[in-house]
Amino acid sequence: MKKGFYTIIAAQFVSSLADNALLIAAIALLSVIRSAAWVTPLLQIFFTVSYVLLAPFVGAFADAMQKRHVMFISNALKASGCLMMIAGVHPMIAYGVVGFGAAAYSPAKYGILTELLPAEKLVKANAWLESATVLSTIVGTMVGGALISTLADRFVAHAHLPLIRSSADLAMFAVMVTYAIAAAINIFIPDTGARYPNRLNEPKKLVGDFYHCFNVLWADKLAQIALWVTTLMWGGAVTLQLLVLKWANVNLGLSLSKAAVMQGVTGLGIAVGAAAAAALIPLRNSLRVLPIGILTGAVAIAVAFYNRDLFPAGAGIRIGSYVLPIYILLAYPLMILLGALSGFFIVPMNAILQHRGATLLSAGHSIAVQNFNQNLAVLLMLGAYAILLTAKMPAQWIIVVFGSFITFMMWLAKRRSAVNERTVDMRALVEE
Repeated sequence: MKKGFYTIIAAQFVSSLADNALLIAAIALLSVIRSAAWVTPLLQIFFTVSYVLLAPFVGAFADAMQKRHVMFISNALKASGCLMMIAGVHPMIAYGVVGFGAAAYSPAKYGILTELLPAEKLVKANAWLESATVLSTIVGTMVGGALISTLADRFVAHAHLPLIRSSADLAMFAVMVTYAIAAAINIFIPDTGARYPNRLNEPKKLVGDFYHCFNVLWADKLAQIALWVTTLMWGGAVTLQLLVLKWANVNLGLSLSKAAVMQGVTGLGIAVGAAAAAALIPLRNSLRVLPIGILTGAVAIAVAFYNRDLFPAGAGIRIGSYVLPIYILLAYPLMILLGALSGFFIVPMNAILQHRGATLLSAGHSIAVQNFNQNLAVLLMLGAYAILLTAKMPAQWIIVVFGSFITFMMWLAKRRSAVNERTVDMRALVEE
């Protein structure tokens, strides 16, 4: 790999770690200010809205200057959002600032790889990038949980730090410093020498190009299936990220700090499933994983009914003086299974969409349309989640609603794929 590649990977790992710890810290801040339960999904809504509104423009912004500078600015914006929360700005508003930085960061981190490396090394480079992202998701979620633990609360109570009033503030400060470190690492990425015309002064043309690309992908009989299911799965995954925290609290009696570990375990399952798909599913057979999407929704429904009342009181495994309850111990493989099914499903579907998108359009335009659709799904699903919380629907039945919706829509996608196969050779399209 060229000089600077591992610097990019290091920057992505640190930035992504902070992204995942930030969600836990922000939820803890909402708890400190006693926000209503329905405010929690609004955090992600304010974060995601930038991805949707800026989708036609972020690619041009990433090309308007050196991508290492775009990545630096993006991480600096994220750090600014954290500082705003520490200073007392409502977490929803500050989280929106972080989302703006994240939307700008996404095309830059992928685009710089194509500038730095030859085409034959891009698959290996993307494997490195995704591996770093998955690892940072697991570590970041667990670090976020540790930073809001009772131990952290006791430290804050005795330290008397300025502006740090709770463990949530301490966690937010740590996340801010982590973003600052990521920004500093970006400085050391070498100049790739790539320069592009500044298209930001043509906003109407950018919107027109985006609209054309959007229609092309949805009209293609192969791309539409991959876009359909990845959009659905991405929206469901982000909503499930919040639902797991709620479920672990209500069904298992876990604090936010301990519930964050469940999120990390789910991330481990995603990594296992993704690795299995990469080893077992060639691109030409990717559509065969569509039934896995249906199964994933069914498993999510089953998870909704898993709770501590299914087990005898006091049942567990003794570890020294501590007894690990059996219902928590068995919850881990359940979360790993749910994550593994998701990872096994999403990797082949993403591969089809990237390949077909690059064939019909270009990699950059295809990713922009994919990001728009996926984050629009996130907004809609999180909005539905907020409405269900406002209606005081129990977490168990919210999971059933979302799991049933995903299962039904995946079944429809499988049926649509079968209809498409009667008119075109789908495998031939995959192999073009």
